[in-house]
Amino acid sequence: MPSLVAGQRFQIRPLTVHDVVKDYDAVVGSMDALRDRFGPEWGWPAPQFTFEQALIDVAWLQKEGQLRRSFSYAVTTPDEERQLGRIHVAPSDEPDADAVVVFWVRSDQDDPTLEKEMEEFVREWVVTSWPFETVRFPGRELR
Repeated sequence: MPSLVAGQRFQIRPLTVHDVVKDYDAVVGSMDALRDRFGPEWGWPAPQFTFEQALIDVAWLQKEGQLRRSFSYAVTTPDEERQLGRIHVAPSDEPDADAVVVFWVRSDQDDPTLEKEMEEFVREWVVTSWPFETVRFPGRELR
C-alpha cells in the first residue's frame, strides 16, 4: 500500500480521522455530482449526510486500511490546505477483476482539467504501484 504519492498539482496519502473536516467540506461541496455518480449503486452520499456521519465513514475507512481490507486516500493540494477528492482501492467482488478503484474530484473546485489529470494519474498509479492485473473503475467509463 503506497503511503504518499505526490503529483505536480496534488498529493495522495492515506485518509485518517484527522481529515474529516476537509473531507466533509469536499463531500458537501460535491453532493449532487457524487449522488449522480455513486448514489444509484451505493446510495452515497445520503441526502441527510451529516458531519457525524462523515466522521463515522472516515473512521471506518481508516480502520479498513489498518486491517488491510481496503485502502482510502485523501487527495489534497500539495500544501494540504484543501482536500480535492478521494480514492478507494478495494478487492473486487466480481471474478473478472482483482480490484475496484473508485475516485472522485470535488465538483466545486475551479480547475476543470483537474479531474481528467487525476483520472489519468490514478489509472497509471494503480497499474504501476499495485499488484493487480485487472482493475474495475465503477462510475467511470473508459476514455
